[in-house]
Amino acid sequence: MINHINLNLLRSLQILIEECHVSRAAMRLNITQSAVSRQLAQLRELCDDPLLVRSGNQLVATPRALALFERVNTLLSQADELFSDVPFDSTTWQQEFVFASSDYVAQFIVPQIIPILGKQAPLVDFSYRLWQQEYLQNIPQLGIDLASTMLPEAPSHLSSIHIGEDQPVCLMRRDHPLCHLSKWRPEDVVSFPHLKVTGGGDKDTHADIALRELGFSRRVAVKVPFFATAVKVLQETDLLMIVPDHIAVNIAAESPLIYRPLPFDCIAHQYWLMWHPKFDQDKGHEWMREQVLQVMRISPKSIQIR
Repeated sequence: MINHINLNLLRSLQILIEECHVSRAAMRLNITQSAVSRQLAQLRELCDDPLLVRSGNQLVATPRALALFERVNTLLSQADELFSDVPFDSTTWQQEFVFASSDYVAQFIVPQIIPILGKQAPLVDFSYRLWQQEYLQNIPQLGIDLASTMLPEAPSHLSSIHIGEDQPVCLMRRDHPLCHLSKWRPEDVVSFPHLKVTGGGDKDTHADIALRELGFSRRVAVKVPFFATAVKVLQETDLLMIVPDHIAVNIAAESPLIYRPLPFDCIAHQYWLMWHPKFDQDKGHEWMREQVLQVMRISPKSIQIR
């Protein structure tokens, strides 16, 4: 039977029974009196009942109408709730939230996010995944809710927020032979083998492109997935490592390493917070990405927002 009912008739039935008056019902429904009369005729046919009958100078509801009234009220109330914008409450939000980023973000940013969740969203299960470049085209299929990485420009198939930018620099141990040079050149950068951190976003391709344009190339002698390992290796060897400026600043502040600006121009690193567009209007996701973004903006370990 539902296939033959215009659901707008339910609202008209509700108002007609409340008012027991066609013209007043028309005013409340903001339609003409004749339109209400036609709807009443349709309702009478559907219900096989007169619904409203005349008693002297007024209309009164039939027992059938009164029995329908309570059920129609419940149904319309549920319909209103279905499409209403329910206020979001982070304390009752419950799901697993998957965040992907470099291990640097995991080391310095994630520990600042977890206490916020513990206090404000205690039912959310937070899951971290090390970002890999091949994830970019498959974020929905991989179940990643939010990701942070370096890209030359915003990905066209994802929603994103630009976090900031910085330049690549060269990191080395404090007593490295190159640290004593008052002025260094591109050939100095390639005169020692390099170490590369493979986990997370692309940290050094811009430098390689600039070197090739100058006629140089570097040898990457060691590849490791984590910054913690890289820092220990750099302390014990003459290896060099090209990393974004904000990472070098924080590593040098906590270990016996120094960094120098590269002696040639490079394209700046661009940083993005990214998610699938299906989450654009999701209240929980919106709340979470705002927390992550705020931590990245205020953290002394994070990139400066520009």
